[in-house]
Amino acid sequence: MSKIIFFLIFITVVSSCKEANQENTTIQETRWEEITDSLPEKIRIDAKAQTILNDWLEYSALEKSFDKIYTSEHIEDFQFLVDELIENQNKMELSEYPEKFNIPQIKGRQKLFKTYVLKIKGDLEYRQNPRESIIQMITAYNNLRNQFNVSLHNDLPDELLNDEEN
Repeated sequence: MSKIIFFLIFITVVSSCKEANQENTTIQETRWEEITDSLPEKIRIDAKAQTILNDWLEYSALEKSFDKIYTSEHIEDFQFLVDELIENQNKMELSEYPEKFNIPQIKGRQKLFKTYVLKIKGDLEYRQNPRESIIQMITAYNNLRNQFNVSLHNDLPDELLNDEEN
């Protein structure tokens, strides 16, 4: 009789654990969909800037990785994507910048973008909600893209920008 009771308790415990795991997985996937549904859009780049950026292979690789943010369906996919973003950003940082974009304003915004990508990686490693960090990263990326537009349409003479005495 005691064997039957033990067997029934064992089956009850095992079956209740499986239901809890399935419920937890569903909640995690639902939360990820909520995070990705409300992300801000990527801003557009001027056609003149885009022609210069198309020749910059390292930036093109970073942009392709960044676009995958909007299509990642699971948080596991996003974790691999963050590693890819870090790798592509490091390659871009070490590459030779196009002449028009080899300025401190571009490099500073790129470092800020890198900071937020690393912040997302930390959030994911510590199992925290990365939504706020993702929005900050997208904002930093949009600022980088906007700086490409601004640097091409800058009407100030280079002497004023490079003059350290002023």
